[in-house]
Amino acid sequence: MTRVYWLEARTELLKFARMKSYSLSTILFPLMFYCFFGLAMPPMERGGTSMARYLIATYGAFAIMGSTLYAFGVGIAVERGLGWMEVKRASPMPMGAYFFAKGAVAMVFGAIVILLLFALGAVFGHVRMAPTQWVLTFAALVAGALPFCALGLTIGNLAGPNSAPATVNMIYLPMAFIGGLWLPFDFLPKAIQAAAPLLPSYHLGQIALAIQHAPARGSIAGHAAALAAFSLIFLGTAWIAHSHGREKMYG
Repeated sequence: MTRVYWLEARTELLKFARMKSYSLSTILFPLMFYCFFGLAMPPMERGGTSMARYLIATYGAFAIMGSTLYAFGVGIAVERGLGWMEVKRASPMPMGAYFFAKGAVAMVFGAIVILLLFALGAVFGHVRMAPTQWVLTFAALVAGALPFCALGLTIGNLAGPNSAPATVNMIYLPMAFIGGLWLPFDFLPKAIQAAAPLLPSYHLGQIALAIQHAPARGSIAGHAAALAAFSLIFLGTAWIAHSHGREKMYG
């Protein structure tokens, strides 16, 4: 069974690596934003933290969001439209391997982008942190992929193959902006700041900022509990949507 999971994850990784529309956009989009706002802007500080260091945390969260939402949301919707899900259901492979492979690919691509962000920040932004802060920031961002995997799973089971990319963009980009991932949180209008705690993007960004001792709101434990709650809500919604799709197909 372990070999089945490994082979499915390996082939899924090869598939997404060969899809330039996914691999290049997932990797380059957050890096481009970080270069514009974290490196090209005049040096500024937020609560004693340089902008280059502050935005490593938030654009790391932005990167993990993109890799997971596109892998799950668009990937599953397209494969449903092509009939690939029916082939998978008819095969002896456990469905858990299918979803595990999607999650593994999303986390691998997200981890690559986060490491590249770290390299850009350290080399060009002169970001300096204790080794434990680098490691904990990386681990927190990768682990924070879970609620976005669940959200992508919901989108993939509800959206059609043609509408899924637009649906993901309509959720992904506003969620990143309102969650304070593009700009420092106190730059945002008061109305947006009040709405931000209702989004998982806000909580993941705040965890990464707190680890770096940058200005953050709330406690790490509180934000982690919020992400766990979002994961359960999205997983429940995805299960309902998946069950509804099976009932429509098989009766």
